Amino acid sequence: MKKTYIIAEIGINHNGNLDIAKKLIDIAAVAGCDAVKFQKRNPDVCVPEHQKNVIRDTPWGKMKYLDYKHKIEFGRQEYGIINEYCKQKSIHWTASPWDLDSLAFLLEYDVPFIKIPSAMLTNNKLLSETVKTNKKIILSTGMSTLEEIDNAVQILGKANFALLHCNSSYPAPIGELNLRCIQTLKERYNCEIGYSGHEFRLGTSVAAVYLGATIIERHITLDRTMWGSDHLSSIEPQGLIKLVKGIRELESAYGDGIKRVTKGELAPRKKLRGLN
Repeated sequence: MKKTYIIAEIGINHNGNLDIAKKLIDIAAVAGCDAVKFQKRNPDVCVPEHQKNVIRDTPWGKMKYLDYKHKIEFGRQEYGIINEYCKQKSIHWTASPWDLDSLAFLLEYDVPFIKIPSAMLTNNKLLSETVKTNKKIILSTGMSTLEEIDNAVQILGKANFALLHCNSSYPAPIGELNLRCIQTLKERYNCEIGYSGHEFRLGTSVAAVYLGATIIERHITLDRTMWGSDHLSSIEPQGLIKLVKGIRELESAYGDGIKRVTKGELAPRKKLRGLN
């Protein structure tokens, strides 16, 4: 079984605080994840006009939604620190660009891949510009029809890409995960397939590996009760450690399917059957 590439998505769960981001990087590194992932936006572009001036309650008091989005957005100073910190911790980092400005921003760093979120699967311009980077592309397929995925895959063309099965509910109901779609995507697109989970449980992500996923992405948080939209559907530190351990144990146990007497069975075989 191929070693699973495990992505701990920090996303916006840092709440605009670099110290929280560092703690989440520490947790991902200790757990044995391969990469951490953030989200990158130009709020002036991404926030719809009708939402920009909506007043929201935040940990910093009442403010316009656009001002809030700017407040939690990391820029060059923060990502410069994150870049060096991840090098120290020997863990990859990248981010999901939600617009062309953010894609250009990410290219200033040596990120191992570009992750396109489910929300941007139908953004043909973003997809085509990402192809031009010659970076590996990982595309989530939540809330998408096969026809929409067909179109995205056609744009990706001969690029090095992987698709992640995903349910975009936060948190995702267990009965709606439809993990068999991992096989469906594999058969239809003949490419690397992974799984991006937003459910409470851990076993479902381990099951996704058994079903053929070679990339696993899960949101992480210091505490599910923290303020913010994504914390409730994220994994806390101990859960992340258990998840990575469970995936690595499955990889070790999976085997090659050839029935044989194992080294550990030789002694009981001799004792109980008198056979060598």
